Amino acid sequence: MSFKDLNLIKPLQKAVEASGYVEPTLVQQRSIPLILEGKDVIVSAQTGTGKTAAFALPILQKLYDKQDTPKKGKKIRAVILSPTRELALQIQQNFKSYAEFTNLTTLVVFGGASIEPQIDGLKKGVDILVATPGRLLDLHKQDYINLDYVETFVLDEADLMLDMGFIDDIKKVERLCPENKQTLLFSATIPNKIEELANSILTNPERIDVTPTKSVAKDVDQLLYYVPKRNKIELCLHLIRNTIEGNVLIFRRTKFGVNKLEETLLKNGFSVNSIHGDKAQSERQTALNKFKSGYVKVLIATDVAARGIDINELDNVLNFDMPNVPETYVHRIGRTGRAGHTGKSYSMCSADEKSYVKAIENYINVSIPVATEHPYPLDPKAKPIVHKKKGSKYKKGRKSEASKKKKKRWY
Repeated sequence: MSFKDLNLIKPLQKAVEASGYVEPTLVQQRSIPLILEGKDVIVSAQTGTGKTAAFALPILQKLYDKQDTPKKGKKIRAVILSPTRELALQIQQNFKSYAEFTNLTTLVVFGGASIEPQIDGLKKGVDILVATPGRLLDLHKQDYINLDYVETFVLDEADLMLDMGFIDDIKKVERLCPENKQTLLFSATIPNKIEELANSILTNPERIDVTPTKSVAKDVDQLLYYVPKRNKIELCLHLIRNTIEGNVLIFRRTKFGVNKLEETLLKNGFSVNSIHGDKAQSERQTALNKFKSGYVKVLIATDVAARGIDINELDNVLNFDMPNVPETYVHRIGRTGRAGHTGKSYSMCSADEKSYVKAIENYINVSIPVATEHPYPLDPKAKPIVHKKKGSKYKKGRKSEASKKKKKRWY
């Protein structure tokens, strides 16, 4: 999926591209369409999942038609409440980046800093206000902030706000905004108190949960490489030589694929062994023992053969072929990062495997980070290679010239 698929307007697509983002994260894919529809949402997502863009982009899009300053100056049309200064500044920075090709303006106000520059900014008029609750209420009391025109009200890191004792302030700010506004609540966890708060300030909210499922090993760093199918072996060699440290278990979908990769790695001077269904149990056990003892650094396996393999100190897993069943991916990468050790998983995805990646991300509720710097990148527009069977050059039911000449028949 690209940002274009989310029906974002050109100025925002341009800004997203300039920020270096290619594909929307899971939280963005799920939130942006609902927010653009005007729905209230509760989003459960960890920090670092791209949730600021999940609300910033649709807010900017909805305000885009009202961006040119009326004679009486701009009105605050969106308020984002944040628990800390650092986070408020970060959110404002993001809004600024995404609004680069628009005339929409953002201001941040927070306590512990001089109030005068913030008042000056408010007097000029802004479209979007990012604030900590205390300073917002303070400026409102002094008549510098008017929330009568607010269309979207965002609570970011709601669980942290509750922990910091901001619940009453949040409710006060919410009451200062119009009743028919859209409310968006973002929180890493949804404890009972957040549920109660949500019930009191949101209207028929849609729920979006992108917290990683428990089945994904927490101690595994995942990385995804988009690569043309024909370059997978070269990328595999490149990773083993330059990136992967320690031992590695490589998964392939077929026995034939396992044998082919083993031959290539042996030719390139790697100590490597393999296990698959055609090998005798004794051979498989020997290969496994050599790998466990460190005598062999690379082991290639099919999923069937890898069932039941228990390697306590496995440093890396490499998915040479993406599995078409999401549970298989979880089983594979779960073989590393065990018993307090951290592990790494590398996955190579060709154009025809992109749908598998999408299914896996939906299943594990995590956007797998994509490695952009490598020697064999896949063109984002690349389509899966379809091998067409060549049919006969003769039309069905037509006799060839040669057969017409052979008049003799056996009957």
